[in-house]
Amino acid sequence: MAKEELLTLDGEIEEVLPDGRFAVRLENDHRIIAYTAGKMRKFRIRSIVGDKVIVEMTPYDLEKGRIIYREKTVGGGGPRRGNFRR
Repeated sequence: MAKEELLTLDGEIEEVLPDGRFAVRLENDHRIIAYTAGKMRKFRIRSIVGDKVIVEMTPYDLEKGRIIYREKTVGGGGPRRGNFRR
C-alpha cells in the first residue's frame, strides 16, 4: 500500500509561468501551480493556455500539482517540420 493516495483532478491551463510551471484552474474553481511530469518533458509534449489537463496532487499540499496528461485537441497540430537536427 502506498504511503499516500494521490488525488487526480481535471483542469484547464490559465497561464504559462517561468521554469516549466503553469497556473491551472481546476474543475472546482480552485487555482493551483502545476509542473509537467517527467514523461511529458521527455517526449516534449507542449501545453498552452486553454488546454484541458489532468493534474495529480498530494493531499498534504493542495496548492501544487503535477500535470500528467494533456487532452488531445480536435484540430490536431500544425504541419510537422521535417529536417530536425540536434
